Amino acid sequence: MPYDDARGPVWEGDQKGGPSSVTAEAPTRPDTPPRDRGEPAPERPGKQNGAPPEKKKRNSPVPAIVLGVVIIAAVIGGGYYWWSTKDEESTDDAYTDGRAITIAPQVSGYVAELDVTDNQFVKKGQVILRIDERDYIAARDQARGQLEAAEGQLAAAKAAVLVAQKNFPARLAAAQAKLESARAALVNARSDDRRQHAVSRAATTQQQVDQADANLLQAEANVAQAEADVQQAMPVKDNIDQISAQASQIDGQVAQAKAQLAQAELNIGYAVLRAPQDGWVTKRNVEMGNYLTAGASVMSLVSPEVWVTANFKENQLNRMRPGQHVDISIDAYPGLKLKGHVDSIQLGSGSRFSAFPAENATGNYVKIVQRVPVKIDIDSGLDPNLPLPLGLSADPVVTLK
Repeated sequence: MPYDDARGPVWEGDQKGGPSSVTAEAPTRPDTPPRDRGEPAPERPGKQNGAPPEKKKRNSPVPAIVLGVVIIAAVIGGGYYWWSTKDEESTDDAYTDGRAITIAPQVSGYVAELDVTDNQFVKKGQVILRIDERDYIAARDQARGQLEAAEGQLAAAKAAVLVAQKNFPARLAAAQAKLESARAALVNARSDDRRQHAVSRAATTQQQVDQADANLLQAEANVAQAEADVQQAMPVKDNIDQISAQASQIDGQVAQAKAQLAQAELNIGYAVLRAPQDGWVTKRNVEMGNYLTAGASVMSLVSPEVWVTANFKENQLNRMRPGQHVDISIDAYPGLKLKGHVDSIQLGSGSRFSAFPAENATGNYVKIVQRVPVKIDIDSGLDPNLPLPLGLSADPVVTLK
């Protein structure tokens, strides 16, 4: 249909000028004032200088394709990650661990010699420090003198036992013989006394009679004395046992003196502190001239053996067994990759061995996932040039196969 810029659409009959031609005017909006015939028609959107209207642009499929590729890649990556980690357990609650031996003197005294410094590596048996030992040397000499005196007393007591074993039986035999002699003299005295009293007064004198009576009394007294001596000498075995007991008492004193001497010699040896095993000196808190008290810590010795203690959650232990391979990374050394294996699993959670274990027999109990320490031995990957202090954060990954 032809279009006239001044009049709008023009019908075919209108072009020919016939009476049947009908002029179609463009519809007007109610709020748009009618325009005069002589006014030019307003420009339509998308049309300039008689150009045809622009076609609507189509949406590009590139964003949808990119989004689909991203989703597919995420699904594939997530599936691969799940497949590659389904047989692994890891934790960041892990740290390097080892043996830290506390060094403490067994005797008190002033430090006379200090042979180590901070973080020094020492060998087993190496001298660490020396305590002034002069007091202990004097105590040793005194104990030695007491021992010698006790040993002399013991020798005399043993000799007395041997003498007693002979003297007491002989003393009893002598007492018994003296008793027999006294009894014989008594019989003779009684006979003389009877004769003196039996004869006539003309045949004897009063003096002889009195002498016979006195001899009889003396003989009776001698018998009584001899019987007492026999009774006194009778417990031969008891007398010997008494001497032997005294010797045993002195023998105990000798043993006590020997123990005191041995302790004095030990104290002299304790005055020299030596390394109980190889390790690094750590937390040294002693200097020359310090007075040390027996049992007080002066330093610690960290052994070269290091492992990792990992606190796994209780729901991670289902398939974990000793001997399984472990990959270990240390936060302090990102480039250090260690290899190890599970050594053992502690038979108790960490809270069970804490200073204040949880009391679960209460009405307000709340279940908390427990952690169990797992010891991981390091097999390879250690760098001798990189120190591995105790307590460094570690990230172990256990392969559950």
